[in-house]
Amino acid sequence: MAINDSDLERLGRCVELAREALDDGDEPFGSVLVDGSGATLFEDRNRVKDGDHTRHPEFAIARWAVENLTSDQRSHATVYTSGEHCPMCAAGHAWVGLGRIVYAASSAQLSQWLTEWGAPPPPVAPLPITMVAPRVVAEGPAEQFADAMKALYEAKFKS
Repeated sequence: MAINDSDLERLGRCVELAREALDDGDEPFGSVLVDGSGATLFEDRNRVKDGDHTRHPEFAIARWAVENLTSDQRSHATVYTSGEHCPMCAAGHAWVGLGRIVYAASSAQLSQWLTEWGAPPPPVAPLPITMVAPRVVAEGPAEQFADAMKALYEAKFKS
């Protein structure tokens, strides 16, 4: 399944959430959970600024989904996110049985930009989602958002 116009609209919301996170002094990541019929169920942004680096929106989505959706509903849901899931979030996604992931910017892009800016790498390996969760359908990056995400990341991570 290719990224379509509806996906791009939802990714746009994720980028808005990433901007909200940055404006609040946090790392710029935002995510949206959509059910099988296309209704938005949950959205969140990064909340790691106070020291709990597990407070990623993708991980919050996995926890919310397991508490509020059946296994079948989870398997038909899609997670949209401004940045490709980290290994922790990809594992959480797979363990709770969520469906497709669509992301605006990839971990490889972020790693390249961090290197370009002389910023330190993240504390975990920037593995692609499918290396951590091989049965998850993951699509991205969406090149339409590369400049916007690079600017958000640069504002937070450039040395």
